[in-house]
Amino acid sequence: MSDFDEAFDFVVVGSGGGSMCAGLVMRSVGKSVLILEKMDLVGGTTARSGGVMWIPNNPFMKRDGVEDSYERAMAYLDSLVGDQSDTPGASRERRRTYLLEAPRMIDFLISQGIKLTRVTSWPDYYDNLPGGSVPGRTVVAELFNVNELGEWKKKLRPGFLDAPAMLEEGMALKSIKHSWRAKLTIVKVVLRGIAAKLTGKHWITAGAALQGRMLQAALKAGIDVRTESPVRELIIEGGAVKGVVAVVNGQTRRIGARFGVLVNAGGFARNQEMRDRYQPGTSAKWTLVPGGDTGEMIQEMMRHGAAIAQMEEMVGHQMTLPPGAENVEIKPSMQGVTAAPHAILIDQSGVRYMNEGGSYMAYCKGMLERNKTVPAVPGWAIFDSQYVRNYPIAGTRSGSKKPQRWFDEGYLRKADTVEELARLLKIDPATLKKTVERFNGFVAKNCDEDFHRGERAYDRWLGDPYHKPSATLGTIVEAPFYAVPVLPGDVGTYGGVVTDIHARVLRSDGSVIPGLYATGVSTASVMGRFYPGAGASVGPSFAWGYVAAKHAANADNIAR
Repeated sequence: MSDFDEAFDFVVVGSGGGSMCAGLVMRSVGKSVLILEKMDLVGGTTARSGGVMWIPNNPFMKRDGVEDSYERAMAYLDSLVGDQSDTPGASRERRRTYLLEAPRMIDFLISQGIKLTRVTSWPDYYDNLPGGSVPGRTVVAELFNVNELGEWKKKLRPGFLDAPAMLEEGMALKSIKHSWRAKLTIVKVVLRGIAAKLTGKHWITAGAALQGRMLQAALKAGIDVRTESPVRELIIEGGAVKGVVAVVNGQTRRIGARFGVLVNAGGFARNQEMRDRYQPGTSAKWTLVPGGDTGEMIQEMMRHGAAIAQMEEMVGHQMTLPPGAENVEIKPSMQGVTAAPHAILIDQSGVRYMNEGGSYMAYCKGMLERNKTVPAVPGWAIFDSQYVRNYPIAGTRSGSKKPQRWFDEGYLRKADTVEELARLLKIDPATLKKTVERFNGFVAKNCDEDFHRGERAYDRWLGDPYHKPSATLGTIVEAPFYAVPVLPGDVGTYGGVVTDIHARVLRSDGSVIPGLYATGVSTASVMGRFYPGAGASVGPSFAWGYVAAKHAANADNIAR
């Protein structure tokens, strides 16, 4: 290499899930690593997320006696994803590689001192399909004392939940009115917080804990991590990627990469121009992804011939925008709201048209598809006083008085009858009345004959286990009645460059771009057009980062 300001064995663009995992693989075989993050904070969308990894046949399932195997997981992905000519990121060869390498990646992280565990119950999103797991295949980080990062603490992107509680403990909140076990869990979390203050600890959870642990391990291993260092170009010499042009400390620098460059720079959730081109009808204003997710590295790889696929897909996450939430990054989620008893989703004609449980990706795809023929964006969550009394809405506690501003500005609609509510929504009263009555009839039968809500374990998991006889079906009969708008938001895009079984970036003719690797949502997902379970973005980001680094370092014996 020549004409470089500095050089490393491996250069990683972006610091989201998978970046530091790849770096740790390289450092384990003595290679030098540089991670370049364009934002001022480390961790990417992964740090903001639940930090869940979907890892079939993982060691924590074995630890807890939960049945799984490669064969069961492959049967599940085969039945869900299948073999489609228009989803090259999800080829059978790549699915096979993922299922083999992801558990090895977890073993590797454990060997590096990363403390992980599983959530006891988090069903696959299509658990009714062959090979689906009802206990679930999730892996999460244990709580992390962020004070252990020292000066780097202020450079870690904060998570969505600022509480010393594991995700599983946080989920107990929805049952606090009905469960002594949930009440005891909350007491445990409060006492943990008090103890932390007394001992000088600051526990963080979810994605922030995962990325905090990864950052700590990366720094300890000697990985060079630089923030506010955007990559502007890939350097091509002799037909291969040999490095990057980046802005570091305000200066443009040419940085060599002897063993290759790994792009893990996110997708294009914050780039409205790209969204309009590939995902018409969606909005950057509806995403929960941090501001740096603007797609320029996908465009840079395309400039050098990289093939792209699955660009129309996103990890939909239903959301709502109460007054004041329009310009904040962490917006209120609607996941589980219309899957809870006493609530449904309707389109703007007053018709219910989907199972409101299940995958949030499928939910938002359903909204956008419906909107092609019947106005459905925004849709309306319809619920009654039973719901308001028992369940939260838009960040407010169950049973709490809702902000007057919500009513004044028309966000939360309220009426004494279903017909009156319909008129407030400019919907034909007879149509909405018929929709609600039909749903109430299904509740009486304990069977959703239209859309089968509640037949999957995941539907019931989203609901209320203390509501009998169904965790998800409940009548909408008690006045007053309410409605709030629902939007097809997202937690990231799901398409990008096409990569092979070694995470190498491919051209449209199938040939490899030498020296260029990619992972995360910079790539076309190995899950195709589906989200099989919680962590189906973060898990692959870590796994393909691990695979890429092993291939680049020619170190296939790692964690075998």
